[in-house]
Amino acid sequence: MKLTNWLNILVILLFTSITYVRAQTITLELIQQKAREHYPLTKQKNLIQESNALLQQNINRNYLPQLIFTGQASYQSEVTSINSPIPGLDIEAPTKDQYRILADVSQSLYDGGLRRTRLLVQQLNSETESQRLEVELYKLREQVNQLYFAIILLEEQTKQAALFQKDLTIGIKRTQAQVANGVTFKSNLNVLQAEHLKAGQRIVELQNTRSGFLQALSLLTGESLDQNTKLNKPVPIISSTPEIRRPELSLYNKQMQIWEAQKKLIDVALRPGISFFGQGGYGRPGLNLLKNEFDYFYLTGLRFTWRLNGWYTSRNEKKILDINKNTASLQQEVFLLNVNLQLTRERAEIQKLEELVRSDQEIIALRESVKKAAQAQLENAVITANDFLREVNAEDQARQALIIHQVQLLQSQLNYQTISGN
Repeated sequence: MKLTNWLNILVILLFTSITYVRAQTITLELIQQKAREHYPLTKQKNLIQESNALLQQNINRNYLPQLIFTGQASYQSEVTSINSPIPGLDIEAPTKDQYRILADVSQSLYDGGLRRTRLLVQQLNSETESQRLEVELYKLREQVNQLYFAIILLEEQTKQAALFQKDLTIGIKRTQAQVANGVTFKSNLNVLQAEHLKAGQRIVELQNTRSGFLQALSLLTGESLDQNTKLNKPVPIISSTPEIRRPELSLYNKQMQIWEAQKKLIDVALRPGISFFGQGGYGRPGLNLLKNEFDYFYLTGLRFTWRLNGWYTSRNEKKILDINKNTASLQQEVFLLNVNLQLTRERAEIQKLEELVRSDQEIIALRESVKKAAQAQLENAVITANDFLREVNAEDQARQALIIHQVQLLQSQLNYQTISGN
């Protein structure tokens, strides 16, 4: 008995959990997040970060001690020789064939900030690439929105088709009674039954179309979405003067920061540098040219370098960078202008749809009263099935128009947010 009770409890819990899963709805925010995570382009962000880390490592490693090995064998047509006037003092001239193996090590001690500026430029390049990726990913939002609202529209149209079919069912039952009583012709019943079948076909068509859109949304998100999936209607918050937060603006700002950093890099490259150097080798002759034999040698010290040839082109190079920066600034202004134009058009579209929705609601109220009167008239055999069907169709068309305008209004409000980047 106890085992049976436990099994009953388990079945109830399992049924409750299944019912909850089936009844839960999915929000647009969640779909947007899943689509972004699943989109192949998202993986490129990690690649950009890995590439940036490697490039910065290379920049830092360029400032580790630099070691160069060289070897040389040469033959000279002439060598330095000394004829001593002192009897008995003979100075041997070096041989014309000479050999040398050399190790040269150097370590930068002061570069005028060159390494730091190169790291800054590389970091900005990486951030710019990441922001360019954000711009591409932002375009995905529009694609997801279109699918999402198409599914919502199909859901509402399916509900309305079911209500339309229900009205026809009421008319069929009343007409069947009239046919049985010999009050009306069977052809009137056939008209309503045919429309009832057509309404059923429309429901099947809407459900199949919705299933196709859900499959497309599944491909974008990587989530399993079936016919039981319910999409929650978003509630956009519209501001008359929204702050524009599009990722393109950050991209333009990053580009301008790069041009400024590269100007700084030009200035830094003109500064002198100081490094430590050391050389050690083995060869003939060594550092003592008067000793004509193989010998070890070394020398060490500090090296001062100042490349002055950069002054020839630095001014023009900085002017070119200023032009690039101004170009990015102009592109940003053009982008903001276009966004504001789009927002203006979208606001006008929202106002139009709000008026249409109010008008639709008034029309539906009138059509519903006419339909109810037609139902009573059909029951009393005052009007024919065709007359009743005409009024039911008129109300259905009014409700279909309201559904379309409501979904369009919701989508237009969300488009307004998407355009402004909020």
